[in-house]
Amino acid sequence: MTAPEILLAVISIIIIDIVLGGDNAIIIALASRALPSEQRKKAIIYGTLGAVVVRIALTGVALYLLKIPLLQFTGGVLLVWIAFKLLLEEKNVECKEGKSLMDAVKIIVVADVVMGIDNVIAIAGAAHGSLLLVVLGLVISVPIIVWGSTVILKWLERFPVIVYIGAGVLAWTAGKMITADVIIYREVGQYIPYFDFAVPAVILLIVTGTGYYINRYVRCRPSMKDRSID
Repeated sequence: MTAPEILLAVISIIIIDIVLGGDNAIIIALASRALPSEQRKKAIIYGTLGAVVVRIALTGVALYLLKIPLLQFTGGVLLVWIAFKLLLEEKNVECKEGKSLMDAVKIIVVADVVMGIDNVIAIAGAAHGSLLLVVLGLVISVPIIVWGSTVILKWLERFPVIVYIGAGVLAWTAGKMITADVIIYREVGQYIPYFDFAVPAVILLIVTGTGYYINRYVRCRPSMKDRSID
């Protein structure tokens, strides 16, 4: 990979982790809020470190699996759904409180694994097979998420375009994963001009355009029940 490609991959990983990691930051806060102040800080630090280590390990496994023919394509298709979900899903995070330091750390790590599968797939796709880029991206983005979660969530609510940018990055990454699959390229891609650019571009336009249309026109439209009441 060239220097610009490495920089673009790291930036993509950071954006993906920030837009998909808001819920994880909320979990960290909820799991540790019942603890005394000093233990709360330790729970946040230990829980975050544990979650990052597990996330890196899972992403490493994903990087290996994505080298298997057609799994790269499958991961790309799944990532398209994750991008749609980011635009359309209403956030509703629930998490129990930890009763002790270790209990809170366990809750944070387990919850991050359960809720972080989409992050793992997305980051593995954006890393282009490099575990070093995964580590570098997470090292930069995780502290931003943990310590700036409140600000990030407010920005996401106030400036919806950030979510669309994140979904666009996911959609582009999904397209790149699909075109990079050996079998897909051999059977289809080599016969289509600019295949590795056209597919990501089309997927990006479909995901962001459909998401915008549903959020702007479908969700704002009153139901038949509401109309009858009026």
